Amino acid sequence: MKTDIGIKEKNLTSNVKHLTAVLSNAMILYVKTRKFHWNVAGPSFMELHKLFEDQYNDLEHDIDEIAERISKLGEKPIGTMKEFIKHGSLKESETNPSQKVMIEELLSDHETVVKELREIINTVEEDTDDMGTADFLTALLQSHESKAWVLRKYTK
Repeated sequence: MKTDIGIKEKNLTSNVKHLTAVLSNAMILYVKTRKFHWNVAGPSFMELHKLFEDQYNDLEHDIDEIAERISKLGEKPIGTMKEFIKHGSLKESETNPSQKVMIEELLSDHETVVKELREIINTVEEDTDDMGTADFLTALLQSHESKAWVLRKYTK
């Protein structure tokens, strides 16, 4: 049965495409944060170990919510790392960097996501009449801003 929630089909399709990119970046960032949680070492080990765990737990929740938003718009979310890498703009971390580099990478990724979300939200608000998706994405943006803020404090 077609999704009939007051949004044109072409706009639903457009927003699912945007949400797929958001889902992909969230999954890539989740995997990277989890990897860093497992591999962090050094003077601030326990503090960063717990910080990364808190952040990947938040991302895990976000991932589920993004996938469910895609379903609410009438589509099936993607679900393989190959698809996430194809649709995302973030890159995996293929090394085991120092604490400093881990923090810098995660900070950069969150800032990238924030900038991309701002663009997507503007498009969704102006072009698709999908206030639910715009509000949903705004909450995600605020979450990434908070995570970036915390990570940025470690770079001072």
